[in-house]
Amino acid sequence: MMTLEDFAPQPTSTAELPDPTPLLESLTRGVLEVLAGVRETEQLARWFTEDAYRVLIARANLSARARSARGVAPTRPVYRILSTRASSPTDGVIEATVIVESPGRTRAVAIRLEGMDRRWRATSLAVL
Repeated sequence: MMTLEDFAPQPTSTAELPDPTPLLESLTRGVLEVLAGVRETEQLARWFTEDAYRVLIARANLSARARSARGVAPTRPVYRILSTRASSPTDGVIEATVIVESPGRTRAVAIRLEGMDRRWRATSLAVL
């Protein structure tokens, strides 16, 4: 007999998952583009858990309001990734910091990935 737990996301071991670095860098690029207003949040939905996705939507809405209040049109951000540092506090979990440089500003993006249903999903993300 199946239970509701059978339908819940199933943890996946790090050994069964791909190198997280390309995903960490892609998510960083995607999130910066969402915050700049040149990418839709829906394009990133599959890579986030529901709670983390809600946080991203709220942050994107704040950025959009700030741009609107200043009368600034959305523009594609110009940046380069300086470094990506990742550690694994436990099997199936990656905690990383991606350092991003743009003209006049350097930022850190903190991301926690967890292996679920045989793929990485971001459970937490903060742009600092």
